[in-house]
Formats: sequence, structure tokens, C-alpha cells
Amino acid sequence: MGIELGEMSYIKEQQFSKQKIEAVVNGAIKSDIYVIIDWHSHNINLKEAKEFFGEVSKKYAKYPNIIYEIFNEPDYESWPEIKAYAEEVIKVIRENDPHNIILVGSPHWDQDVNLPAADPIKGFDNIMYTMHFYAATHGKELRDRTDEAIKNGLPIFVSESAGMEATGDGPLKSKAWQEYIDWMEAKKLSWITWSVSDKDETCSILKKSAKSEGKWKDQDLKESGIKVREFLRKYNTQD
Repeated sequence: MGIELGEMSYIKEQQFSKQKIEAVVNGAIKSDIYVIIDWHSHNINLKEAKEFFGEVSKKYAKYPNIIYEIFNEPDYESWPEIKAYAEEVIKVIRENDPHNIILVGSPHWDQDVNLPAADPIKGFDNIMYTMHFYAATHGKELRDRTDEAIKNGLPIFVSESAGMEATGDGPLKSKAWQEYIDWMEAKKLSWITWSVSDKDETCSILKKSAKSEGKWKDQDLKESGIKVREFLRKYNTQD
């Protein structure tokens, strides 16, 4: 759910945004799959976040499908600022939902996972920290930093990733992407690819011909979509 950008963002159109989110969440519950309620923001909006997560955690606490992502991608906020914000929002969620996983972002578009590793949030269970990568922009250095954070006990969830540049555009770098996939599979990290959309950009996996009901053919998928489907079919195992 977009928080600040655009005419239909949460800040401008709360009811519209909540209806869209709930349609997806209800569909995921019905289909018995996990769903992330993603507060998709680059800035701290504490009052609005507490109100929103108070409401949705009350509504969906009993469903094990739900994951809360309380701050998608901090950009220039410091870790102490993000941590203070997260503690406030987590407290609100935990009053209603003691168990479901909560995802917390880190500075610099979820790159600086070393900072929460050195000073993690205490006093709550089932908290994870997000790392984001775009394989054509972010190299081995980010994997090494994440490895170090994991070694220091930080639970990591890759809640946004793909094989092109961090802009979401530019050429697909399949070899660099595969290196990340191999690494995540070896580390048993959950990962999500961005994004199911038909925008005119490399990372949006759909062409304009793709119907909202699904059942997409090869000709409805861009190169990134075909690649993502390959990955999901190959790595989506039950062991």
C-alpha cells in the first residue's frame, strides 16, 4: 500500500487504500497463502502507521497467513529513528496479535542490515528485518554484509528483490540474479520478487495483455516474469 506518492496514496485516500489492501488479504486467506501487509513508505508517518496497524491487526490477528511489514524502505532515516518508530508500531500490533511475523526495514533502502544487527529491537518475539537487492546494482558486498548480520543473530527476510537495476529498469542481469538466488536458497532465506504489474519497466513482470484474473501465457509475461516463474517452479519445494 503506497503511503505518500500519488493521488490514490493512503495519506490522500485512506478508505480506497484500505479497501484495496483488504481485497488482497481476504483473497490470500481464502487461497490459504501468506500475505504481507506492506506499509510502502520511505518516510516516518508514526501516527498514521499506528492507526492503520492497530486496525488491521485487530481484524486479522487470528489468521496465521498474515505478515506485517511496517516500514518498507527507509531512505535517509537513521537506525535509532527507525528503531524508535518500529517499537511504537510493534507495540500496537502486539496488543492485538501476539504471534504473526513483523518485518522491520533498515536504513539506506534496506541495505544497512549491519545497523540493526548491532542494536536489535528487544522485548518482542517473531520480529524479522528486511534486506532488499536489485542484482544489477547490488553485488557481493551486500551479501557479505547480510551474512555478517545473520551470523550476529539477525533474522533476515528478503521482501523485495529482482534482477535489474535498483530503479526497477535497465537490462536484466540473469547471472548476477542467479548468484543471489543461489545464496538465498543456501541460507534458507525467504524472498519475494518485485513486482506483479504491467508498468513500462523491466521489473514489472506483466505485459499489457495480461488479464487481472491470471492464467497468464508466456506471451503475457516479460522476460523478468518468465524468469521469476522459472525460479518459483524450481525452488518452491516442501522440504
